[in-house]
Amino acid sequence: MIIKSATFLQSVVDWRKCPAPDLPEYAFIGRSNVGKSSLINMLVNNHKLAKTSSKPGKTQTINHFLINKDWYLVDLPGYGYASISKAMREKWQKMIDDYLTKRENLQLVFVLIDSRLEPQKIDLAFISNLGERGIPFSIIFTKTDKVSQAKVQSNVQKFYNKLAEEWEEMPFRLLSSAETGKGKEDILNYIEQINLQFHHNPES
Repeated sequence: MIIKSATFLQSVVDWRKCPAPDLPEYAFIGRSNVGKSSLINMLVNNHKLAKTSSKPGKTQTINHFLINKDWYLVDLPGYGYASISKAMREKWQKMIDDYLTKRENLQLVFVLIDSRLEPQKIDLAFISNLGERGIPFSIIFTKTDKVSQAKVQSNVQKFYNKLAEEWEEMPFRLLSSAETGKGKEDILNYIEQINLQFHHNPES
């Protein structure tokens, strides 16, 4: 897939105010500081599209971007903030949960995992929650350029070993680096395949 256009549409705090659900939609989410905005910008060839910040918690809304006038990319707030109040955390949680469970054109959630780290309980719990609700997802391991490839492979294997404790079928995974562009083609081609199915059978 070649990205010809990427346009910011809107930011909302209520899923009911999202654009009409007439195009396939892909949500990106991950733990705070996982490199989500950098990855999104790398995918769409625009380093200013999603706002990046060294301070976790920059994304606080459901952000829609229209890609190639053909599909929506959604930047969701992260999870696992230590620095926000319990009330705010619960408010964000409800906003994200409502979106994930009620948005009818959502094709897939990309869960971003930091490849530099050994399995984190918060990531495993979020994935488990998606599974329990039957929300389709795939995993993107980020920042693969920051440590050795042996370390990346080791951490990915440990993560999947943890998943295997409660999952029979392993989720699809991709490796990425916003710095080098690694994974860009794989992720976009993966989205393109699902888009073809959506347009062929929009009721599914």
